[in-house]
Amino acid sequence: MRCPKCNHEQRDTGECESCGLIFSRYRAVQQRKKKAEEEKALTADKKSGGVIKFFQIIVLVITVASATYYFTSTEKESELLKPNPVNLAVQQDSIVPQRVEPVKNANQTSAISSITTSRGGGIESARKATVSIETPWGTGSGFFVNEYYIVTNRHVIELDKSKVTEFREKIETTRSLINLEKQKLQNLRREFKKLPRGPSRSQLALIIKTRQNELNKILPQQEKGEEKLEQLEKDVQPSDIKIILADDSEHSANFVLLSDTYDLALMSLFSGEYPFLPRPPAGKKLRQGEKVYTVGSPVGLRHTVTAGIFSGYRKRESDDQLFLQTDAAINPGNSGGPLIDEQGFVYGVNTMILRDTEGIGFAIPIEKVFEAFGSTLY
Repeated sequence: MRCPKCNHEQRDTGECESCGLIFSRYRAVQQRKKKAEEEKALTADKKSGGVIKFFQIIVLVITVASATYYFTSTEKESELLKPNPVNLAVQQDSIVPQRVEPVKNANQTSAISSITTSRGGGIESARKATVSIETPWGTGSGFFVNEYYIVTNRHVIELDKSKVTEFREKIETTRSLINLEKQKLQNLRREFKKLPRGPSRSQLALIIKTRQNELNKILPQQEKGEEKLEQLEKDVQPSDIKIILADDSEHSANFVLLSDTYDLALMSLFSGEYPFLPRPPAGKKLRQGEKVYTVGSPVGLRHTVTAGIFSGYRKRESDDQLFLQTDAAINPGNSGGPLIDEQGFVYGVNTMILRDTEGIGFAIPIEKVFEAFGSTLY
């Protein structure tokens, strides 16, 4: 046989005649080394499995938190009302956030051009007098009530502070998770340097690479979230509000007034004289079943017209505020737009829908706009 130590060849299998190596002891030592390596590899595999599981949990949490960054791309909506089935009044204790819903009644929205043609200048004038409003946190609508002033909902241009707090908590949580993940990666790299070449080292290298790639995907989202949070925590300035007219030209408001009583805001635009929506003649009221239209920018579709009927007047019991109810489609982005009749007279400012329903929307009577901002508008 050949000696494994000095390569001396001989017939005796007990001890090497050249170097004195005892073959039985050598084989026993080799078996112990092999067993030790197998146990080490098994331990590394178990550890790697735990690392992978931990990694999957961290990535899931970070991904879910990061996805919330895009909540501000939808319109920040007002509170919604739940009518009392007995007296048809509106209960404040059932106010809930509005949810994004698909544009309702496709037949209504697809008939914009035919409505405009058949009803003459009323609908077309309303479209020209309606504007889209964009802020750092969402979108909405508004319309000219005279040559220089635009009315919209307060919630369109003023972000709910509770939502800012919620967003800040999510950003801070994600930031902490990212820092923990960076520390974990550093520990894994130190462990990687200590491992000898072999399957365990290769497996750990793959885990480190995968985790780093996932972290690299999340970091840009976190950066955008940090920037968005900084914007949200600043007080709204007129220059932060973008007003987009029917001709797609963009302007900034000169100043902004907010109503303390109603979900209303008034903005000025003095760069020209613009078409505005007229109020109905004195004494003219909407009748139940009368045809009405809404104009706005639902889900980003600017200057969309939807049709429906006037469903009735509804009073909120908590503060006796009066609302106009309609089944004309009011979708996210319609908030602040006008509720008009076939002649183009404006009766209300679209403000909310009833969650989990179709065909139940509400508008603030136009008279309340002049009641809230009369000293400025008159």
